[in-house]
Amino acid sequence: MQYNTKETEPSVLYKLLTGTIIPRPIGWISTIDANGINNLAPFSYFNMVSSDPPCVLFSTRRDNDTNKDTLNNVLENKQFVVNLVTENVVEQMNLTSESVGAEIDEFQLANLTPIDSVSVLPKRVKESLVHFECEMIHHYFIDNDAKGGACVVIGKIITMHIDDSILMENNRINLETYTPIARLAGSNYGKLGEIFSIKRK
Repeated sequence: MQYNTKETEPSVLYKLLTGTIIPRPIGWISTIDANGINNLAPFSYFNMVSSDPPCVLFSTRRDNDTNKDTLNNVLENKQFVVNLVTENVVEQMNLTSESVGAEIDEFQLANLTPIDSVSVLPKRVKESLVHFECEMIHHYFIDNDAKGGACVVIGKIITMHIDDSILMENNRINLETYTPIARLAGSNYGKLGEIFSIKRK
Protein backbone atom coordinates (compact mmCIF):
# COMPACT_ATOMS: atom_id res chain seq x y z
CA MET A 1 0.00 0.00 0.00
CA GLN A 2 0.98 3.58 -0.52
CA TYR A 3 -0.71 6.63 0.90
CA ASN A 4 -0.77 10.17 -0.45
CA THR A 5 -0.82 12.15 2.80
CA LYS A 6 -2.71 15.02 1.17
CA GLU A 7 -5.55 12.67 0.28
CA THR A 8 -5.58 10.53 3.44
CA GLU A 9 -7.86 11.23 6.41
CA PRO A 10 -6.03 12.53 9.50
CA SER A 11 -7.44 9.67 11.59
CA VAL A 12 -5.89 7.15 9.20
CA LEU A 13 -2.56 8.97 9.21
CA TYR A 14 -2.62 8.96 13.01
CA LYS A 15 -3.12 5.18 13.15
CA LEU A 16 -0.42 4.49 10.57
CA LEU A 17 2.16 6.82 12.09
CA THR A 18 1.63 5.86 15.74
CA GLY A 19 1.57 2.20 14.75
CA THR A 20 4.83 2.28 12.81
CA ILE A 21 6.97 4.86 14.62
CA ILE A 22 7.49 2.78 17.72
CA PRO A 23 8.51 2.54 20.46
CA ARG A 24 8.24 6.20 21.51
CA PRO A 25 9.52 7.62 24.82
CA ILE A 26 6.93 9.30 27.02
CA GLY A 27 7.50 12.82 28.27
CA TRP A 28 5.32 13.29 31.35
CA ILE A 29 5.24 17.06 31.35
CA SER A 30 4.37 19.18 34.35
CA THR A 31 3.55 22.87 34.07
CA ILE A 32 1.94 25.55 36.22
CA ASP A 33 -0.54 28.26 35.29
CA ALA A 34 -0.78 31.91 36.32
CA ASN A 35 -2.98 30.95 39.28
CA GLY A 36 -0.47 28.42 40.60
CA ILE A 37 -2.48 25.36 39.52
CA ASN A 38 -0.37 22.35 38.59
CA ASN A 39 -0.88 20.56 35.30
CA LEU A 40 0.52 17.16 34.34
CA ALA A 41 0.06 15.28 31.06
CA PRO A 42 1.88 12.55 29.09
CA PHE A 43 3.25 13.14 25.59
CA SER A 44 4.56 10.46 23.24
CA TYR A 45 5.37 13.08 20.60
CA PHE A 46 8.51 13.68 22.62
CA ASN A 47 12.25 13.13 22.33
CA MET A 48 15.76 14.47 22.84
CA VAL A 49 16.99 17.11 20.40
CA SER A 50 20.62 17.48 21.42
CA SER A 51 23.00 16.88 24.31
CA ASP A 52 25.15 19.99 23.76
CA PRO A 53 23.26 22.07 24.62
CA PRO A 54 20.92 19.58 26.35
CA CYS A 55 17.48 20.04 24.74
CA VAL A 56 14.22 18.11 24.41
CA LEU A 57 11.11 18.66 22.35
CA PHE A 58 7.44 17.78 22.48
CA SER A 59 4.50 18.65 20.32
CA THR A 60 0.77 18.93 20.77
CA ARG A 61 -2.25 20.75 19.37
CA ARG A 62 -4.31 23.68 20.63
CA ASP A 63 -7.51 21.76 19.86
CA ASN A 64 -6.45 18.72 21.93
CA ASP A 65 -8.46 19.06 25.15
CA THR A 66 -6.14 16.72 27.05
CA ASN A 67 -2.95 18.67 26.38
CA LYS A 68 -4.00 22.25 25.58
CA ASP A 69 -3.41 23.36 29.19
CA THR A 70 0.20 22.20 28.96
CA LEU A 71 0.78 24.19 25.79
CA ASN A 72 -0.98 27.29 27.12
CA ASN A 73 1.06 27.22 30.32
CA VAL A 74 4.39 26.76 28.51
CA LEU A 75 3.65 29.55 26.06
CA GLU A 76 2.72 31.80 28.97
CA ASN A 77 5.63 31.23 31.34
CA LYS A 78 8.15 29.37 29.15
CA GLN A 79 8.88 26.66 31.72
CA PHE A 80 8.14 22.95 32.08
CA VAL A 81 9.47 19.77 33.69
CA VAL A 82 9.81 16.44 31.91
CA ASN A 83 9.25 13.53 34.28
CA LEU A 84 10.13 10.22 32.67
CA VAL A 85 7.75 7.25 32.96
CA THR A 86 8.74 3.90 34.43
CA GLU A 87 6.84 0.73 35.27
CA ASN A 88 6.05 1.85 38.82
CA VAL A 89 4.04 4.92 37.71
CA VAL A 90 2.45 3.80 34.45
CA GLU A 91 -1.06 3.54 35.92
CA GLN A 92 -0.84 7.03 37.40
CA MET A 93 0.55 8.37 34.13
CA ASN A 94 -2.50 6.96 32.38
CA LEU A 95 -4.81 8.77 34.82
CA THR A 96 -3.21 12.09 33.89
CA SER A 97 -4.08 11.55 30.22
CA GLU A 98 -7.73 12.17 31.11
CA SER A 99 -9.31 15.31 29.66
CA VAL A 100 -10.18 17.51 32.64
CA GLY A 101 -10.68 21.22 33.24
CA ALA A 102 -7.77 23.63 33.67
CA GLU A 103 -8.75 24.05 37.32
CA ILE A 104 -7.99 20.38 38.07
CA ASP A 105 -4.59 19.55 39.55
CA GLU A 106 -3.54 16.25 37.93
CA PHE A 107 -1.08 15.57 40.76
CA GLN A 108 -4.08 15.28 43.08
CA LEU A 109 -6.13 13.44 40.46
CA ALA A 110 -3.51 10.69 40.17
CA ASN A 111 -2.45 10.74 43.83
CA LEU A 112 1.08 11.89 42.99
CA THR A 113 3.46 13.94 45.10
CA PRO A 114 4.48 17.36 43.75
CA ILE A 115 7.94 18.49 44.82
CA ASP A 116 9.68 21.79 44.19
CA SER A 117 12.02 22.25 41.27
CA VAL A 118 15.38 23.99 41.61
CA SER A 119 15.42 26.20 38.51
CA VAL A 120 11.80 26.50 37.34
CA LEU A 121 8.35 27.02 38.87
CA PRO A 122 6.54 23.82 37.71
CA LYS A 123 6.60 20.97 40.22
CA ARG A 124 8.31 17.61 39.73
CA VAL A 125 6.69 14.20 40.18
CA LYS A 126 8.39 12.72 43.24
CA GLU A 127 7.50 9.18 42.16
CA SER A 128 9.37 9.60 38.86
CA LEU A 129 13.03 8.56 38.76
CA VAL A 130 14.14 11.22 36.27
CA HIS A 131 13.25 14.91 35.99
CA PHE A 132 14.43 17.48 33.46
CA GLU A 133 13.74 21.08 34.43
CA CYS A 134 13.38 23.03 31.19
CA GLU A 135 13.09 26.54 29.83
CA MET A 136 11.41 26.93 26.45
CA ILE A 137 13.84 28.35 23.91
CA HIS A 138 11.70 27.95 20.79
CA HIS A 139 8.22 27.05 19.62
CA TYR A 140 6.77 26.69 16.16
CA PHE A 141 3.21 26.22 14.92
CA ILE A 142 3.37 23.81 11.99
CA ASP A 143 -0.10 24.89 10.88
CA ASN A 144 -1.01 28.46 11.80
CA ASP A 145 -4.71 27.63 12.03
CA ALA A 146 -5.80 29.61 15.09
CA LYS A 147 -8.33 26.93 16.02
CA GLY A 148 -5.87 24.04 16.06
CA GLY A 149 -2.47 23.44 14.53
CA ALA A 150 0.37 21.35 15.88
CA CYS A 151 2.95 23.21 17.92
CA VAL A 152 6.51 21.99 18.45
CA VAL A 153 8.12 23.16 21.69
CA ILE A 154 11.87 22.96 22.29
CA GLY A 155 13.15 23.29 25.82
CA LYS A 156 16.67 23.61 27.13
CA ILE A 157 17.37 21.43 30.16
CA ILE A 158 18.56 23.65 33.01
CA THR A 159 18.69 21.09 35.82
CA MET A 160 18.59 17.28 35.70
CA HIS A 161 17.55 15.02 38.57
CA ILE A 162 18.38 11.31 38.32
CA ASP A 163 17.59 8.93 41.16
CA ASP A 164 20.64 7.24 42.69
CA SER A 165 18.94 3.84 42.31
CA ILE A 166 19.41 3.89 38.53
CA LEU A 167 22.91 5.38 38.39
CA MET A 168 25.98 3.22 37.84
CA GLU A 169 29.68 4.00 37.63
CA ASN A 170 30.82 6.43 34.93
CA ASN A 171 27.37 8.07 34.85
CA ARG A 172 25.73 5.13 33.10
CA ILE A 173 22.08 4.24 33.61
CA ASN A 174 21.14 0.82 35.02
CA LEU A 175 18.31 -0.33 32.74
CA GLU A 176 17.33 -3.16 35.09
CA THR A 177 16.41 -0.71 37.82
CA TYR A 178 15.27 2.10 35.52
CA THR A 179 12.51 0.04 33.75
CA PRO A 180 11.29 2.72 31.30
CA ILE A 181 7.95 2.44 29.52
CA ALA A 182 7.46 3.21 25.84
CA ARG A 183 4.33 4.21 23.91
CA LEU A 184 3.06 2.01 21.11
CA ALA A 185 -0.28 2.40 19.29
CA GLY A 186 -3.79 2.59 20.70
CA SER A 187 -3.81 1.55 24.35
CA ASN A 188 -0.57 -0.42 24.02
CA TYR A 189 2.70 0.23 25.83
CA GLY A 190 6.00 -1.61 25.84
CA LYS A 191 8.77 -2.55 28.26
CA LEU A 192 12.40 -3.10 27.39
CA GLY A 193 12.84 -6.50 25.77
CA GLU A 194 16.03 -8.25 24.71
CA ILE A 195 18.95 -5.84 24.49
CA PHE A 196 21.76 -6.39 21.99
CA SER A 197 24.84 -4.41 21.00
CA ILE A 198 26.44 -3.60 17.66
CA LYS A 199 29.79 -1.82 17.59
CA ARG A 200 29.96 1.26 15.41
CA LYS A 201 32.19 0.96 12.34
